[in-house]
Amino acid sequence: QLQLVESGGGLVQPGGSLRLSCAASGFTLDYYAIGWFRQAPGKEREGVSSISSSGDTTKYADSVKGRFTISRDTAKKTVYQQMNSLKPEDTAVYYCTVDLTFGSPATREVFDYDYWGQGTQVTVSS
Repeated sequence: QLQLVESGGGLVQPGGSLRLSCAASGFTLDYYAIGWFRQAPGKEREGVSSISSSGDTTKYADSVKGRFTISRDTAKKTVYQQMNSLKPEDTAVYYCTVDLTFGSPATREVFDYDYWGQGTQVTVSS
């Protein structure tokens, strides 16, 4: 059974860091692209980062470049998003998602993704 479970969210002060984890099961991480999206209240879901099925290509939203890093551990079947220098505007529910096209490239387009986790709340506030 395919499953994505996010963890690692919480409350952090501006300038702080968090690492989100996405535990995958029911499919082979090596074959499919994974993305991290976020959605703040009243806003559309936004593609934050993505890693290709091969693991050698990543993409980032301009708003997080240089602050967020996506990575994966295929042995642990887990994808991570390290978030540094957090800002109040990073506050959102963060979701991980999988593109179930074999050999999928990194993409931040929401319609490329097929299955979503339940999300984890990240709040950046003093």
